[in-house]
Amino acid sequence: MVIKYFSWAKIFAAVVITILCAAPMVSFAQSVDSSEFFFGRVTIIFSEHEGTDPGFPEKFQRVNVKLSNGPDAGTDQLLEYSMSPNAFDQQKLAVGDTVIVTKDTVIEQAGYIILDKFRIPGALMGLCIFFILAIVFAGIRGFTSLFGLAASLAILVFGVVPAILSGHDALIVSVLGAFAIAIISILLAHGVNTRSGIALGSTLVTLIGAVAFSLLAVFLAKLSGSGTEEAVYLQVGSLPSLNLQGLLLGGMIIGTLGVLDDVTTAQVAAVEEIGIADPTLGRRELYRRGIRVGREHIASLVNTLALAYAGASFPLFLLFATHNGPPLWVVLNAEYVMEEVVRAIVGGASLVIAVPISTLAAAWYYGKKHTL
Repeated sequence: MVIKYFSWAKIFAAVVITILCAAPMVSFAQSVDSSEFFFGRVTIIFSEHEGTDPGFPEKFQRVNVKLSNGPDAGTDQLLEYSMSPNAFDQQKLAVGDTVIVTKDTVIEQAGYIILDKFRIPGALMGLCIFFILAIVFAGIRGFTSLFGLAASLAILVFGVVPAILSGHDALIVSVLGAFAIAIISILLAHGVNTRSGIALGSTLVTLIGAVAFSLLAVFLAKLSGSGTEEAVYLQVGSLPSLNLQGLLLGGMIIGTLGVLDDVTTAQVAAVEEIGIADPTLGRRELYRRGIRVGREHIASLVNTLALAYAGASFPLFLLFATHNGPPLWVVLNAEYVMEEVVRAIVGGASLVIAVPISTLAAAWYYGKKHTL
């Protein structure tokens, strides 16, 4: 049974797909050759010492780096790598580490400085493991879900982002992008069938409600979208006309969509299975039984969503516990905190309304031969 479940065909397909997806990315990352940034490998660790400036504590490593590309490829460079003393054990270099270096334009005789460790290969290894697990455990659905994921990323990278950069309204672009992502990702991941169609329709209706609720929540909380340094940097930098509030709203909608797929498809599937188990059920009874399942779904997903936002903003919890400045209510009132709170509220409310919408749609279809 176990051997059949973990069939060699699945494992082989997972490995092949992983190689096909990851190999070009690895090749690209390792073959980059620009006039400013280069790769090098740490070959020797000479010393580790602390900085001499008491007002700016740092720790340094003096290392030998052999450059892998660029005009000085193959040469050895004696460089210093600085880091925070508190994170020294996690950030320090080891022999064999690949680092990103760049020209030092401060000194007269241009040398090199170490910018950071090269982390992309490690992330790609994690991606490969994810691909393999998705295909081995979910089979064809795991395989098609990867195409749905790829399509979603493509819409964001090649559709939503360029449209916003070109000056289009961030909220409108994000909503249209969310609709496109929902349509393509659900159909690719779950197939073109009745269940997917009902789930898709429920998702789109819920998204409309999420847009309305997010507009109301942002208005009531008086958010401008300038709660993060990244948003402010965009507006004062290359995109002075960017509507930060629209960007905030668009981010909420796209973030909510990530969980709606799970809610609507699972709820529609539950109602369908209940209907198959007892074909005599009418629409009303099918809805009642489905909504009981949905309540459990809501309870778990709201908690999951809240914890997801809490994990993403975990430093805020430490700030609340250690703050020595303004009162706690003043810190909670700050826009960067309220943005995260409103995100969680909008996401949670959208999940709650998705359950009755998808349950009603599924009960109406699968109980259509029976009276209310």
